[in-house]
Amino acid sequence: MVALIHPRNDALSVHPPAGDQYLTTNGSDWLFTVTAIFGFSALVLYALKFRARAGERFFHYLFIIANLVGLIAYYAMASDLAWDPVRQANQVGRSGVIRQIFWAKYVFWVVAFPTIIIALGVLSGIAWATIFFNVALSWVWIIGYLVAAYTPSNYKWGFFAFGLLAQIFLALSTLQHGLRSATRVGIKGDYFALAGWVNLLWLLYPIAWGLSDGGNYIGVTPSFIWFGILDVLLLTGVGFGIVFLSRRWDYGRLNIAFTQYGRVPHHPGTFPEKNTTATPAAGTTAPAV
Repeated sequence: MVALIHPRNDALSVHPPAGDQYLTTNGSDWLFTVTAIFGFSALVLYALKFRARAGERFFHYLFIIANLVGLIAYYAMASDLAWDPVRQANQVGRSGVIRQIFWAKYVFWVVAFPTIIIALGVLSGIAWATIFFNVALSWVWIIGYLVAAYTPSNYKWGFFAFGLLAQIFLALSTLQHGLRSATRVGIKGDYFALAGWVNLLWLLYPIAWGLSDGGNYIGVTPSFIWFGILDVLLLTGVGFGIVFLSRRWDYGRLNIAFTQYGRVPHHPGTFPEKNTTATPAAGTTAPAV
């Protein structure tokens, strides 16, 4: 019976790390903790969607998917998978070292960041073109960081700067255009709190990246503690914040009520499926009532 219980984390024994900067057992334990948080969050959100009215589960669906992706990505990293050994540029007082670069972290961001952007965009009522633009900006930001992480020379900081520029454009769009649109639909306070929290956390990502995958000033395990806290506060925190705040929002006024015919036009109380009048075929007349 005791043999069936494994309280010890043996992930690094099964999948040994490599390089000079690598994931430790304590780091793997922390990543498994974050994995559990994302898994639990996905289950809670899935349960909460049954309490939401039909047509008002859009945010539930968004964050359930994102948390499931976080579950997969962090499970892979906790198991010491989904990484490559990359030689880092020389730093002052040290020779070049080989560091574990976990690409699963960037895959998670490719899903998590757009989830936040889409939720804020739909909530504020900005145009779909602006939402798509913001999502594309987040991908440019992440791709810039990913390419920089795999660049062994100091040319990595050029890619980092490109990604940072995209992040600045994204912040201006969410705080300026999004806030103006949210004011128009009457949820300025809630939107400002959510967008402000998101951009505050996003402000810490370039610092964390510059000290870890970029500058190699902190090890893999300390960097994962930093990124793990940021990812949980960002995705799980904003996800539950939006889901609980949405209970007091008027989906009709916000024009985000969804039905079997898609997004309902901005006509309070108008739902296409309630119209039972059939459209007469060409060349015929409607029956008299």
